[in-house]
Amino acid sequence: MEPKKKPVDRRVLKTKRAIRNAFAKLMSEKDINYITIRELAETADINRKTFYNYYSGVYQVVEDIENDISRSYEELLGNVDFRQSITAPYSLFERFSLLINMDPEFFGYLLSMNGNISLITRIMTLLKDKTREVMTAQLDIDDRKADIMIDYVLSGMLSVYQHWFASDRTVPLETVSQIISQMSVGGINSVLNGAK
Repeated sequence: MEPKKKPVDRRVLKTKRAIRNAFAKLMSEKDINYITIRELAETADINRKTFYNYYSGVYQVVEDIENDISRSYEELLGNVDFRQSITAPYSLFERFSLLINMDPEFFGYLLSMNGNISLITRIMTLLKDKTREVMTAQLDIDDRKADIMIDYVLSGMLSVYQHWFASDRTVPLETVSQIISQMSVGGINSVLNGAK
């Protein structure tokens, strides 16, 4: 019999989310090397002691963010059928929308980190690796082709989501995901022909 998991205290989740969002906000404004614990605590509206209850330093926050995104992405990919997604990928992009809508403030800051490309690059590498792992397990596809397909789709998707967060967001994220889905399968013509 497995031991029961202890439920996570909501205050802990709220505090960690505040720290994570504060970190992402600061990263969208300056290089990680110039972010101090004092500044991070002030932005998160907590004291330094509270910060140290959860993290030993700024780079541990980065590690926590990467681990959270990795876990969430693994769950997102958990029951994806790539055979079906190749011809009808909307459900996959819809899941991305749901993931982003769970914490839009955080993802908005994360995707506006123009000066901190290294974190985005590490996260993209992580997403690509996880996607390749699941995709090649389900499809008989050459690794080089898989890498090109994954790079094309994820890089394009990242760029579109970055522009969406930087815009006035009058177009719903679900609509954006639907258009990306159409283009992933049928190219630009599928979107243009569908608009008629």
